[in-house]
Amino acid sequence: MLMPTIDSYLALRRAAGYRLRVTEGFLRNYARFASDRGETHLHVQTMLQWAARAPSASQRGRRLEAIAIFARHAQAEDMRHEVAPRDVFPRLHLHYRPFIFTQTQIHQLLEHAARLLPLDSLRPWTYCTLFSLLAVTGMRVSEALALRFEDVTADGLLIRNAKFRKSHLLPLHPSAQAGLERYLQRRRRLGGNDDHVFISLRNRVLHYQTVRDTFQALICEMGLQSDPGRQSPRPRIHDLRHSWAVRALEACPPGYDYVRQQTLAVSTYLGHTKPSSTFVYLHTTAQLLADIADRSERFAQGVLS
Repeated sequence: MLMPTIDSYLALRRAAGYRLRVTEGFLRNYARFASDRGETHLHVQTMLQWAARAPSASQRGRRLEAIAIFARHAQAEDMRHEVAPRDVFPRLHLHYRPFIFTQTQIHQLLEHAARLLPLDSLRPWTYCTLFSLLAVTGMRVSEALALRFEDVTADGLLIRNAKFRKSHLLPLHPSAQAGLERYLQRRRRLGGNDDHVFISLRNRVLHYQTVRDTFQALICEMGLQSDPGRQSPRPRIHDLRHSWAVRALEACPPGYDYVRQQTLAVSTYLGHTKPSSTFVYLHTTAQLLADIADRSERFAQGVLS
C-alpha cells in the first residue's frame, strides 16, 4: 500500500514547514489510481499514464513533478519503487498578472458585501469586515480565517503559524482597529461558542472555499472582468494582497533610500522572510510609470542630483 508511505512523506515535509495541500491531493489521487491496478509500488509507466490524464500541459507537468519528488523519497526506503523522469511533461511557468484594485473598486466591493443576505444576520458584517481587513493589511485570507479572539490585541493581530509555521504581530491602523472592534461587538453577541473571529451562518469557522465563492459572486455583481491576456477570468481574492503591496509602493517618497526602506517595511509587514518573496507582489501601475517618467525627465533636465 502506498498510503502509509505517503503519510510519512507528508509528515516529514510538513515538519520542515511545507504545507503541501495540492501535493497531498496529487499523491492520494495517484495512490487510488495505482491501487485500482493492483500496484503496491511506484512504476514509471503508471506514473506517466496518471500524469497524462490531467487536462492541460501545465497540470500534467505539476502532477509528474509531485510524484517524481515523492518517488525519490520512497525509493530511499524501498528500492522496488521506480523514479519517473521529471521532464516528460515540462511545467509551464505562466506569470499571472494580478488585478490591482482601485480604492473605488474596494469601496464598491465592501458596499456589495454589506448587502449580503440575510441583512439582519452577522453575514454582511462578517464579509464586509473580512474584505476590509484583507484590503488594508494585505494579510493572507488563510491568516484572517484562522484568527481567534485572543489573537486580536491592543498592539495588533497575532498571526499564528503563517507560511513556514512562523508567527508575527501585524500592527493595525487605529481606524482598522476601531472597525474590527465594532464587528467584534456584534460577533460576540450573535456568534456561538466558536472563538474564531470570522464564522459562518451556522456559527462555525468560515472555510476558504465559501469565502472565495462569495467573493467571486460579489465580483460578478460588480461587473469586474479580466483584462485581455490575463490568465484568470476574474479578480482573485488574493489580488487584494497584491493591491495592498502596490499601493504601499506608490505611497513611497521618491529616492533610492526611501524605496529601499519602504520595500523592506512592506516585506516585513507581509510576513516574508526575504525581500525576493515580496518582489512577486510589486507590479507596475499607471501611477508608478508616470512617477518614473517624471523623475527621469527631471533628472535629464538636471533638476535632480
